[in-house]
Amino acid sequence: MLGSHFAQLVAPVLLFAPQPFAAIAGTAMAVTQLWLVLSGNFSWLNVTTIVLTASAFCADPKPGIAVPWQDAVVLAVTAVVIALSWRPARNLFSRRQLMNASFDPLRLVNTYGAFGSISRERNEVVVEGTRDGVEWHEYAFRGKPTDPRERPRQWAPYHLRLDWLMWFAGISPAYAYSWFLPFVRKLMENDPATLRLLRKAPFPDAPPKAIRATLYRYRFTTFKERRETGAFWVRTRLGEYFGMD
Repeated sequence: MLGSHFAQLVAPVLLFAPQPFAAIAGTAMAVTQLWLVLSGNFSWLNVTTIVLTASAFCADPKPGIAVPWQDAVVLAVTAVVIALSWRPARNLFSRRQLMNASFDPLRLVNTYGAFGSISRERNEVVVEGTRDGVEWHEYAFRGKPTDPRERPRQWAPYHLRLDWLMWFAGISPAYAYSWFLPFVRKLMENDPATLRLLRKAPFPDAPPKAIRATLYRYRFTTFKERRETGAFWVRTRLGEYFGMD
């Protein structure tokens, strides 16, 4: 945890320090991001950060000729950016933190991030279809957990966009409103392009008559539960998420 805070809060500032401090900071950031690439399934964010750290390494820096007006412009721009950065810096400590937001008309200072906080509980949306209204069959995604007996899959550094969106759907139905309904409609049509995004579609020959989505809370099984049941997850039904026929 302390190493992560150093790489994310201290190292970026040290990038502006003389060598070898800038290179050390760049190395710390790159190593941290590489670890996230290996351990996470959203590593495209980390790869872009690693590319940026390349600017911290300079093989043979040579002093240039000072140009007073250039130095004055740099100092003036620096002062403006520092003054404008007060609001996004304060946003970092807000309980209602804004992500991907701009704080001035010219968009000189912004906040960017995939999410502002990590929840302690994992809610997942399970999508099912039926042809007779009695037997329901689950749609299997490539990466997100659905069947509790399925071993969690590793896809990094490839990014499964649909599975990523489904994770957010479990966190906030309002966030998923704009795309989840069109997604379900495509499932109702057995749209080939949409079905290719899934690991397994339960109705390969003809579309289902109805589709429902149920919200579950998932947690990893304990070692004892894993030995007794063979399952990797324990899930608890929270309620209906969506239904269409």
